[in-house]
Amino acid sequence: MSEPLCAADLLDIESRRNHRLPLSGLLALATAGFITILTEAMPAGLLPQMSQDLRVSPALIGQLVTLYAIGSLLAAIPLVILTQGWRRRPLLMVAIGGFAVVNSVTALSTSYSLILVARLFAGVFAGLLWALVAGYASRMVAPHLQGRAIAVAMLGAPLALSLGVPAGTLLGTLLGWRASFALMTLLTLVLLAWVRWQVPDFPGQRADKRLPLRGVFALPGVKPVLFVTFAYVLGHNILYTYIAPFLEPAGIAGQIERVLLTFGLSALVSIWVVGLLIDRWLRQLVLISCVLFGLSALLLAFRAETPLAVYASIALWGLSFGGLATLLQTALAKAAGSAAGAAQSMLVTAWNLAIAGGGLVGGVLLEGPGVLSFPWVIIGLLLVCLLVTIKARRHGFAAIG
Repeated sequence: MSEPLCAADLLDIESRRNHRLPLSGLLALATAGFITILTEAMPAGLLPQMSQDLRVSPALIGQLVTLYAIGSLLAAIPLVILTQGWRRRPLLMVAIGGFAVVNSVTALSTSYSLILVARLFAGVFAGLLWALVAGYASRMVAPHLQGRAIAVAMLGAPLALSLGVPAGTLLGTLLGWRASFALMTLLTLVLLAWVRWQVPDFPGQRADKRLPLRGVFALPGVKPVLFVTFAYVLGHNILYTYIAPFLEPAGIAGQIERVLLTFGLSALVSIWVVGLLIDRWLRQLVLISCVLFGLSALLLAFRAETPLAVYASIALWGLSFGGLATLLQTALAKAAGSAAGAAQSMLVTAWNLAIAGGGLVGGVLLEGPGVLSFPWVIIGLLLVCLLVTIKARRHGFAAIG
């Protein structure tokens, strides 16, 4: 465990909190998120190479992503509860260091079974890390900068999806898939030194200040944020998981890379806009996000056979979704206050449940009424999200002023 901060350190942190964003520390958190998402998604981009080298079917390589999600789903809440009293930086470094271990195992092992176990533990470390990031970023700054700080700390996720995964896939194609995982291990080791140098330490929560999980869930505003998280992300993953068959009516199934690039670039614009406005317009931005995704789904409902309309709808979808995680985590951090860590673990769980639910519900829809039913289901989910957000005016998605 690290030594307690001295008075000079505390004064320096307080000065930075009040006047400016500690960008180096926040970017270290963003890099942790980048590594987390890259570790999660890399097997999808390297599926053919991994399948051939490990001598298992592509479907079994796909289970490496499934086990990762299961690890996050099962571990986030229990781990956060068990570690509430830990000092924050050592706990953060344990979560980050875990990725160095699991990615090293993946890069070096020739056993599919061992890699499968490593992926489960990767998900465990991811669940812990995502539960820490938003609360950590908000503690590094003054209250009026919390939304912007969380936006910076969350940059790693869209960057990993839009740039990191394609780059890792290219590296895997050129040098072999093991090189991609080995490079992530090296990046993680550099990050550990960066965190130790630039990210301040904070005490854990005192035992007499901790709320039981039921008490955290009962805090005003927590339930609306968790509900919107689940319903919105469920709609997103119905479409995202089955985007390839959805592109077939427009005849652009072979352009999936361009479609996802359009989504990724729009998501980056969304992150930038949210980062600028979140501390003053959080509620309005959540409402706008729901409306934009609804308009995207409506356009898909009526023009799914038109390539230009599909691309326009994908761009709207990216704009709506890019800053969503930042908005939801900030809203939950404000609603939960000192119990933000436990509340964020609930958000991680809800998010992963929605990912799993999106695959399940989308599969049922695909086999039943077909892909053209997707937009209408999404519109229904978004209307409920809008209603909940509008009603949560006092707590959860509170209006400023």
